[in-house]
Amino acid sequence: MSMSQTVFPGVPFIESPLFEIDLPNSSLNATEREIAVQLNRNGFAVFDFPDPLLDERIERIRSRLAAHFGLAQDGSGDLAGLAGNRVQDDWRNDDDVRAIASNPGVLDLLTKLYGRRAFPFQTLNFPVGTQQALHTDSVHFSSLPERFMCGVWLAMEDVGPDSGALTYVPGSHRWPIMSNAIVGRRGWQSGLHSAQDPYADAWSAMLKTTGAHQETFYARKGQGLIWCANLLHGGSARLNDQLTRWSQVTHYYFDDCIYYTPAFSDESLGRLALRDITDASTGRQVPNRYLDEAIELVPPPSASSRPLGPRWWRRMRKAWRNILPSGKAT
Repeated sequence: MSMSQTVFPGVPFIESPLFEIDLPNSSLNATEREIAVQLNRNGFAVFDFPDPLLDERIERIRSRLAAHFGLAQDGSGDLAGLAGNRVQDDWRNDDDVRAIASNPGVLDLLTKLYGRRAFPFQTLNFPVGTQQALHTDSVHFSSLPERFMCGVWLAMEDVGPDSGALTYVPGSHRWPIMSNAIVGRRGWQSGLHSAQDPYADAWSAMLKTTGAHQETFYARKGQGLIWCANLLHGGSARLNDQLTRWSQVTHYYFDDCIYYTPAFSDESLGRLALRDITDASTGRQVPNRYLDEAIELVPPPSASSRPLGPRWWRRMRKAWRNILPSGKAT
């Protein structure tokens, strides 16, 4: 066991303050070590996706989803109107999507890099570039302990400068994780058009203050990119809206965590918008856990629920006694 895991078991290995001390004594091979260094320094790393059947899988996925998006089998058609279109969690329906998300080499690599078992919980398949504004995944998916989440983006074709390539801000993973407490809003039972909107000004201010810069990833087909939970990333403009940019994103969590959505939570008050997580590699539900103890927290009531009564608050207090050191509910 590394010093990081002994002293800071609640911090991913690649983000540990002891990373440089631990790295020489780690079990990582040379390639894995280089990926670890890039993630630690920049918040992302590029690698060749380890699947000998990848080309065949990509061809089948693209062919099937072309029909879904109203395109010809070769991907041609009205692409201009497809911005923002995606298929979420197609791993439930497509064995190839699931195989990519559950690739044993990727799972093994992420497990080594983070120090806990990795598992996929969401897939997104895109026919064109997203043109999505810069954001971090930490406001969408987070964990307690924090940062035990990452994404892997897979290029399903070569990506040039006109098709809306992936962009990111190197080093931004080291910035403070934006929370409702930091930006001064209430998240619990709130409504949002986009979970990213409340934090846009804060990210913009950080960019200006730090002098950080965006980079663009012109990927080759079959290349993957791992990014840390707090890396600022997005999609560049589609300069030619008749170009495809087929890709798959897989989001990963790690064992022994509480999984929730920060944009709709008030952590300081113990109000967490919990996620119902399924391991896409096994199809089994993953329970929320804290220090290897299963936690059953009461989910947020719907907006149409009756006012919260004493019984609901008693249940909340009982649930929180399991995880608050003081044994008292907030």
